Amino acid sequence: MSGAVSPGEGLDVHRRRTHFRAWHRGMREMDLILGRFADANIADLSLDELDAFDALMEEQDRDIFAWLTGETTTPDDQDTPFFRKLAAFTGATLR
Repeated sequence: MSGAVSPGEGLDVHRRRTHFRAWHRGMREMDLILGRFADANIADLSLDELDAFDALMEEQDRDIFAWLTGETTTPDDQDTPFFRKLAAFTGATLR
């Protein structure tokens, strides 16, 4: 072993589970978007933001990708402060 620290190490169970789900979406593009966001932010998300992240990951990958790329308009129920934080992290321009 190299002694490298896992990105999920030191996180509570909820954050580790959310982090894992972010990296194991099924659509590689979403793995990279959500996984990198989780790597950078999971430890600092509030409980409300963590719940919003979990709720977002219940949506279909293709839909989230379309919202972030501006291919389709983000639905009102998903146009949340958390989603805007994710979009800002990715550099997305939302419709």
